[in-house]
This record gives sequence, structure tokens and C-alpha cells, in this order.
Amino acid sequence: MTKGFNGKLGWADVTPKAHWINRRGLIAGAGAMMVAGTAGAKIPTVPSAFSTDEAPNTFEEITTYNNFYEFGTAKEDPARNSGAFKPDPWSIEIDGLVDKPGSYDLADILGGVTLEERIYRFRCVEAWSMVIPWVGFELATLLNRVGVQPSAKYVAFETIVRPEEMPGQRRELLEWPYREGLRLDEAMHPLTIMATGLYGEAMPNQNGAPIRLVVPWKYGFKSIKSIVRISLMDRMPPTTWNMLNAREYGFYSNVNPNVDHPRWSQASERRVGGGLFAKRIDTPMFNGYGEQVAGLYTGQDLTKDY
Repeated sequence: MTKGFNGKLGWADVTPKAHWINRRGLIAGAGAMMVAGTAGAKIPTVPSAFSTDEAPNTFEEITTYNNFYEFGTAKEDPARNSGAFKPDPWSIEIDGLVDKPGSYDLADILGGVTLEERIYRFRCVEAWSMVIPWVGFELATLLNRVGVQPSAKYVAFETIVRPEEMPGQRRELLEWPYREGLRLDEAMHPLTIMATGLYGEAMPNQNGAPIRLVVPWKYGFKSIKSIVRISLMDRMPPTTWNMLNAREYGFYSNVNPNVDHPRWSQASERRVGGGLFAKRIDTPMFNGYGEQVAGLYTGQDLTKDY
């Protein structure tokens, strides 16, 4: 049974009633548009101090060049093969070491958050990159609402399994469902968001509709798409690419130009949309977010905890 977030302070408890009613209507409308994917509808958002001032890639570039193996392995496959995917209705099972486990309707989740536009750099482990204007909210907001228990140290995520709508899942290329995980302090960091849209519109199917993780200082495969389960755990969870090939894909997978992938250099990247003869860009540590996140890894050897 779907549960609400009962027992927590709501907007009515901390905001004058008239303002709360207006705000509730605005956010509820935004949530409905996000869940339903209303065509052409712009989502009300607030700007974020965490956004980069770099120029974003175009909507077409972001939605036609990406990895989502559930729809196929070629970069164009997600856009080409995701038309039958149905992101509504949607719910997320939240379990493990939380005070309020349950199956939460996405509209209920979105009804209690402030959506922000976060323009983030995105760095794929394959050494290509983009700049993407996500719409979303901090994962910490959701975790605080369900109550993280003191023994929790990690957060695990799973993607939905629907082979009838996701043709890539009909192959045994990966072990389905796709799994990812973060250490709890990484998950609670304000840069870590749950994205429900991009360019002010509902998240396209091929980019992880209706809700996905975005962790901008890690390689892109850590930012799991179409999430249906979040589990709080006291041990490091298994993750898909790490299980498949731990030598090439570490659990942390922080962007690190000083640690090459076994098959290619990570010192530079190709910015998608730059043209055939565009100069490669030097890759900064933590994808340029080191000032905000380097403290999470004090005392760790990032050549081993890769």
C-alpha cells in the first residue's frame, strides 16, 4: 500500500496559510506535469547557486546521445526505442534502515519538494561530456523525510525492469535490474539530486523518466535512471558495472584525470556538440566540483578507492 509522509512538518506548519496554499498549488501542479510529462509544459523552478555558468548542450544533443542500455547499446537507441515506455503512474519503494519504509507515489514525493534548475557538468566514463540543465531536488530532502536510521551507511538504487517496454532488457548484456549505490555522506551532499526533468520540461523517457539520480562529480553511469527502489544499508551494496568488471568500474567512480580507465585515458574529454575538429578539454578532478566534495574523501587513496 502506498504511504504518505505523515508525522513530519508540512508547509502549513512553517508557512502562513495563504502563502502555503499558493505554494502547495504551484508545487502540486509542477509535480503533476513532471509525472504526466505534459507536452510543452514548463515546470516552475527556482535557480540554484550550484549551477555552472558554462553553456548547456542543446536539448537535441542531450536527448539523442546517451547511454541507457535498457533501450539498447548504441547512443541513438534510447531515443529510438523508448517511445513505448510508460513513466506514469510511478512509485518508489523505500526500504531498509529507514523509519518510514513503504511504497511512495511519485506525485506524493514531488508534492513536498522545491524543484530547482541545476546546470551541471556531466562526464561519461567513456571520456565524453555535456553540460545539462536538470530540474530536480536534493536527495537529502527525500531521505530526511523517510528518516535515515543511525546504522545506515550506504544508499542503494534500482532501475525498473520492464522488458516488454525496454527492449535492451530482453538481452543478457547486464544483470537486471540495473543497480547503483552511494555512501550515505555522498547521497546526503547538496550536489546530489533526484532529477525529474531537463530544460524545464518533464524528463524524457530516454534520459531516465520519470526520475533519476544525478551525482555530478562521478562518472555518468553512477547516475542511475528510472528509479523504482531506494534501500538504506549498513554495508556497501553491489552495483552493476562493478559486479560486471570491478577492474574497470570501481564503486566510487569519482571523475579523476589521474586514474586512467584500463582501456583509455581519463585526462581529457570530448564535449558533445563541439564538432568533428573541436579541441579536447582537460578533465578536472571531481569534474570541477572538488571545492565542494573533496572533503568527503579525506584520508582515502583515490587511486585505490576508484
